[in-house]
Amino acid sequence: MTWKEQLHADTLDWLLERGDPGVRYLALRDLLGLPPGDRELLAAEETAHREGPISAILDQMGEAGYWVEPGPGYNPKYRSTVWAMILLGQLGASVDMDERLGRACRYLLDHALAENGQFTASGAPSGTADCLQGNLSAALLDLGFDDPRLDQALDWMARSVTGEGIAPMGDKHAPVRYYAGKCGPLFACGANNKLPCAWGGVKVMLAFGKLPLGRRTPLIERAIEKGVGFLLGVDPAEAAYPNGWADKPSGNWWKFGFPVFYVTDLLQNVEALVRLGYGNDPRLSRALDLIRSKQDANGRWALEYEYSGKTWGEFGQKKQPNKWVTLRAVWVLKHTQEVYDASHKPF
Repeated sequence: MTWKEQLHADTLDWLLERGDPGVRYLALRDLLGLPPGDRELLAAEETAHREGPISAILDQMGEAGYWVEPGPGYNPKYRSTVWAMILLGQLGASVDMDERLGRACRYLLDHALAENGQFTASGAPSGTADCLQGNLSAALLDLGFDDPRLDQALDWMARSVTGEGIAPMGDKHAPVRYYAGKCGPLFACGANNKLPCAWGGVKVMLAFGKLPLGRRTPLIERAIEKGVGFLLGVDPAEAAYPNGWADKPSGNWWKFGFPVFYVTDLLQNVEALVRLGYGNDPRLSRALDLIRSKQDANGRWALEYEYSGKTWGEFGQKKQPNKWVTLRAVWVLKHTQEVYDASHKPF
C-alpha cells in the first residue's frame, strides 16, 4: 500500500490550493518532492515568503532582529523572539529568501546562547531546558542558518543526553554542569520532578533528525541511540513516559496541533523517529494506526491543539479540518512508507 492509498481521499489537491501559499510550498517540497531548483517550487517558495504568514511575522520583527522586547526572547509567550523563530522554522522560512531571517538568527545566537552552548530562557546557563534546546536547534536547521555556534549548541545537547563531560547539578564549581531545570542526562528535567521528560526528548531527537548525516559526530550518534531507546522504550501510541506530577500521560499527546511549541504530540514523536531512520520499526505500528485513524472521510486531519490569539498569525479553527496539521500527518505517512519500501527492496 502506497502512502497515498493510506489517505481516505485525494488530500494533495486541497493542500496544493494557491490560496494557502505557505502550505502549498511545503506540500510541493515535502510531499511531491520537487527537487531544489525546480521552477514551480522556487516560485511557490517566493510566494510563501512574500504573501504567507512568514512575511507577516517578519514584518513584526524589530530592526535589530528581535520580537517584542530585546534579550534572550523567551518572554512574553508566545510572541517573543524564541517563539517567532520556532514558528518561522515550522512554516518553511529560509534565510536565503529574506535577509531579515539571517539578522534574527544572529540576534538569537548573540542573546539566547550561553557560553557552553546552552540555549537559555534567562541569558544564564541555568536557564536551559531540553525542549528549548531542541526547538531552537531544529528551528535554525530548518531556517538554513550556518554558524559554528550552532555546532556548539548541538554538542551541548548531545552531552546533556549522554552525560559526557557534564558534572552533576550539585557541583557548583564545575565549568559545565547540570542545573535545576536541565538536571541530568537522558532528558531529566526539574519541571518533570527530575524525571526524564519525553516532551523535551522529542524536541532533542527531532533536531538531531534534521541534522544531515555528515554533521552527526560520534557523540551525537551516541545521544541519538540513547534517545531513541528512551522514546521507543514504551509504545508511543500509549505515551506512558515518566510523569512526575500525574498518574497518567498528558492528554495533549493525542491532540494534533499547529504550531508545535514545547507541548508535544504523538505526531511529532513519530516524525522525530522517522527522521532518525526508524520509520520501519514495528514499535511504531500502533502509533501509525492511530495517526491514520484520525483523518476524516476527506483525508484531512483536524486542529486539536492551537495557539489562537497567543502567537503570530492564525492557523485554523479548532476541531476543524486543518491544512497545517494534515501536512504534518501526511508527511509522516509518506516518509514512513518510503523507509518501508527502501528496506523491502529485493536484492
